Amino acid sequence: MVKILLDYEKCDGADCGECADVCSMEVLVLEGDKIEIKCQEKCSSCEVCADVCPNDAIKLENS
Repeated sequence: MVKILLDYEKCDGADCGECADVCSMEVLVLEGDKIEIKCQEKCSSCEVCADVCPNDAIKLENS
């Protein structure tokens, strides 16, 4: 299983939201002005969220 690590210090949240837009499994969602991780176990490990993040705020870690 993969674990999504989100660095909120780097994340622009409401100003960006790119990761939530590309997450086909709806694991990352924009709630108000910040990104939330929902149902992490649904993550398909595609890494598209990490690829589109302009601030390098998302890492995927195999557990």
